[in-house]
Amino acid sequence: MARSRKSGKANPAYVIDARAHIGHVHLKVSNIERTLGFYCGVLGFEVTQRFGDSAAFLSAGGYHHHLAVNTWESLGGSPPPAGTTGLYHTAIVYPTRAALAEALRRVIGAGIGLDGAADHGVSESIYLRDPDENGVELYCDRPKELWPRTADGKLAMYTRPLNLHKLLSELGDAPLSEGPRDL
Repeated sequence: MARSRKSGKANPAYVIDARAHIGHVHLKVSNIERTLGFYCGVLGFEVTQRFGDSAAFLSAGGYHHHLAVNTWESLGGSPPPAGTTGLYHTAIVYPTRAALAEALRRVIGAGIGLDGAADHGVSESIYLRDPDENGVELYCDRPKELWPRTADGKLAMYTRPLNLHKLLSELGDAPLSEGPRDL
């Protein structure tokens, strides 16, 4: 149910169209080049358009943009302090477990620390931070028919440790002895 922004009370019976989806995320960042180093250099997004040193639009696979970054109000700024509202994380869905493993290998290779990793039953997720301390979730969904459900058919997600070494083994050639400590 939708909630009123002012009162927090539910509005009656509106359900969003099932075809709706999140189109893109637009982030305020402090340094465009550093941000592009992370999202393009580590995660592999491509720049589809750039507005000088103040904004860039990033894509996977030629879409106009999945991510946009700008310094219009945040050039040289600092992350919001803990305990304030704002973006919790941007979630990037990988099409296969092997693609998620490759992303993990690139993150480790870039020396980026992980905030966590979890098996949620419906997906496997890796959590980290971008250079501006924005939360980033890299994940891969399991097939819908494998999602955990209660006896009456309701979704039963959970949070369990994700074995990162096993995930990296999807690559076949990953140096597991130098991989991450499982979280």
